[in-house]
This record gives sequence, structure tokens and C-alpha cells, in this order.
Amino acid sequence: MASVAALEKSLSAAAPCPAPTDRDGFDDHGEQNPREECGVFGVWAPGEEVAKLTYYGLYALQHRGQEAAGIAVGDGDQILVFKDIGLVSQIFDEQTLDSLRGHIAIGHTRYSTAGGGCWENAQPMFRVTPDGTDVALGHNGNLVNYISLLEEAAARGLVDKSNSPSDSDVMCALLADGMKGGRSIVESAQELLPRIEGAFCLTFTDGTTLYAARDPYGVRPLSIGRLERGWVVASETAALDIVGASFVREVEPGELISISEAGVRSERFGVTQHKGCVFEYVYLARPDSVIRGRAVNATRVEIGRRLAQECPADGDLVIPVPDSGTPAAVGYAQGSGIPFGQGLVKNAYVGRTFIQPSQTIRQLGIRLKLNPLREVIAGKRLVVVDDSIVRGNTQRALIRMLREAGAAEVHVRIASPPVKWPCFYGIDFASPGELLANCVEGDDEEAMVRAVGTAIGSDSLGFVSVENMVEATRQDREQLCCACFDGVYPLGLPEGNHNADLVRTMQATI
Repeated sequence: MASVAALEKSLSAAAPCPAPTDRDGFDDHGEQNPREECGVFGVWAPGEEVAKLTYYGLYALQHRGQEAAGIAVGDGDQILVFKDIGLVSQIFDEQTLDSLRGHIAIGHTRYSTAGGGCWENAQPMFRVTPDGTDVALGHNGNLVNYISLLEEAAARGLVDKSNSPSDSDVMCALLADGMKGGRSIVESAQELLPRIEGAFCLTFTDGTTLYAARDPYGVRPLSIGRLERGWVVASETAALDIVGASFVREVEPGELISISEAGVRSERFGVTQHKGCVFEYVYLARPDSVIRGRAVNATRVEIGRRLAQECPADGDLVIPVPDSGTPAAVGYAQGSGIPFGQGLVKNAYVGRTFIQPSQTIRQLGIRLKLNPLREVIAGKRLVVVDDSIVRGNTQRALIRMLREAGAAEVHVRIASPPVKWPCFYGIDFASPGELLANCVEGDDEEAMVRAVGTAIGSDSLGFVSVENMVEATRQDREQLCCACFDGVYPLGLPEGNHNADLVRTMQATI
């Protein structure tokens, strides 16, 4: 691949490889992790406290979005929506949840993609149909034909383009407007969903029935669970476990389900073409979730075993970067025979912060989140296992910290291939020119890996191959989206997007 930084600079005045930013967003020694954009939850359960069930479900999905959250509850007559900026625990209290009464609810946790991070773009979205019916919708994913749908909604007077509505708001507006003339919400959905291009998992309701839909490629996971007196849908099976629901099955790609007193009804709006996101297995999903019958934790452990065979290291101790690197580190220790140890302590209470750091605090860097156990690592040749390298700033600061704590050598092993391409299907990756694998000079893959290792300051560096990563999922390669690793975008590229234009230019140079 030609110099990506140079290509990006030619298309934009922005610097190709910006100064490091913190992994949690509050200093210049780390970086921000790849972020899943949203989590959705829905429950139909007459006689149950559906708002509280949804609250606990969102708690289990908090890792999928920490910017905003909301719950919409319907009682058959109206839908009440409560949403705000912040974490689930910060937004809802006992009094608020008690006021949200009904038999049906949908919930959402959010990071922003299309649309900004303002309150108006928090979900669930709410609209009133032309005949006065309330509609609420939650969305996980990202659309590639957002601009076309936005133009359509604006032409019909449903949204104001100048306010930068999110793709979720546009979908909700079109869904509600499609119910005019006495049409049902299912009729509207069957007309709208085949025209939506991109990755989407939806939960929506008219206050009477719970609906869920998944794009025909099944990029993001969505599962159905059974309660004693109702049904649940959730982005991950871990959320079903939290609320005491038994897993029934996944919502199939291209499927629209309706849940009411009549049970679960299934309809098709698209042909199933499995292209599940492989990064769900690598990093995004909770380790206690199951996707397409494969436990996420078991996948990560197996990736670690394969990584040990593919990229061996001479070391005294395998340590993870907690928590996301832990399963792969366990697997690496098993595959290599090198003892596993906890060499880093994580502060579980460091998350997103709204308090701007002073220069003194900024210089603390990654120490705000991780601290070395000196008595464990001093004098040791360490094999440090992490889930991915994006900009490399976290690894650079971490390696420096480990050396200061007395590590004799630091060998870094990564439980995913080099990230070279941005995601347009619901993960907040950096632009191509910010990805470290694109920012170093290297005539081939081996030279690139050596250059990345030099950039982060490790004694050696190794990545698992795409082939071994995919085999660990026990899914067929053709049924997975690996776009962030191989640049093949099965759902196409979005309209009017600078990074997508850059990707097209990059692809033309290969």
C-alpha cells in the first residue's frame, strides 16, 4: 500500500499522524479504544417492571456505548421516553424507573456516529405518526446510504438537515411517516427496511408490540430470550443472562420479528448473507456473550493459543493488558508453556471523564488506568498480550512504564491482525492516516511489523494472522466481515464520507 498518510494529507489539510491522545480521552500518552457504537435492548412482559428489566439489560450493555442512554416504555396508549447524556447508572434512579410504567420497553446505550453527541441524538428516538400513534426506535450500527435517506426525509418535511439529525432519527421519522393512511407499523417497516443499506440492529415499538430487525448481513449481533412471563431482545446474550432470560435464538439477518400476546412472529425483508463483524469476537463483545453458537471468551483464548504458535517469544512471564487482553493472554500462556501472571493492576473506576485534566495530571498518562506490580515484573522478560493496536500510543506509554518498573525485556503480542482500514459499519476507528500500521515505512508486512515494534519501543512484536483469528471463531471466512484488517467492505462504502473517499483512493493504489 502506498503511503496512507500522504494520501490522506492530499485529501485533507489535517495532519496524517496526530499527536497522541489518551485511551480514555483525558491525556496525551494513551489513546481511545475502538468503540462499539451502540447497544439495544427490548422487553415485552405484561405484569413485569419492564423499565427496571431494561435498566439492568442496559447495564450489561454499557460497554457498547457510554455517551448516552435512554428507555422508552409503552402501555398501549402512549410511550414515555427518558434519556440523557452519561452512563446508565448516572441517568436513572428508582423514582425515574418507577414512573416508567407499561408492559413493553426498549432501551439504548450510545456512542455517536452519524449526528453529534448532543441530547437530541440520544436514543431511543421518538416520533408521532400522522394518525397520532407514538413510535420509539433504538438503533445499533451505521448506514452507508444515510445521505440518501436524509435527503428523502428532508424532502418529505420530516427532518431539518441543518440540525444534523442522526441516521437513527431519520429511520424513525421515515418509519412513523410510513404509517399514514392507516398503514400498520409492520407495513411501514416492510417498505422501509429493504431500502436501508448498511449495518443495523433495531428495536422499535408502537406501544403495543415489540419489534426487532437485523440487517441482511447480520453485521452486529442480536438475540432473543425467553422470560417466565415475556420475551427479551438484546445486542448480546450477556444481557439476557443479567435479566434472567433464557437464550432462544439469534434474530436472523434480514428478519423482522414481532412480539406480542400472540407470541413471536417472524417475517423476512431481505435475503440472509452472513457477514458478522469479526471484531466482536476480538474485542467488542463481552467475554461472557455467545455469537453464532461460539463463546466469545473461548474464541479469545483460542486466538491466544494460535498467537503463541504463530509468534513465539522467549519470555519468563505472560501478562495481559487488562481486561480486554486477558483471555488471549491465558491462551498464549497455555500455547507457549510460559507462566501466566497479573503484572498490571487496572483501576476499574477510570472511565470517560468530563473534567479536563491539568498538565500535571496529563503527564501521568496511562498510570491513571494501569499500574505495574513491580515485584512481579522486575527483572522478567515479559510477553505482554493486548487485543489490538490502533494508534499505538497506549502500547508506547505502557512499555515505557514497564521498563521503568524493572522489566528486562518487553515482547508485545497482539490478538488481532494490524488494523489498517476504518470501519463504516458501527465501530469508531481512527481515520486511515491515524492508524499506526499505515503510518510507518515498510516495503512488506514483516517490515511494517518491525517498524511498528520500533515505534512503540518493544523488543519484539507479533500479530495473529487473519487466518488464525478467523479459524478461532469457528466461522467461515466468507461469513465474516474483516474489513478493518483486509479492506474488503461487503456492504459497500458510505456516501459523502471523507474517510470512505480516502479508502477508495487507497484501494486504487494497491
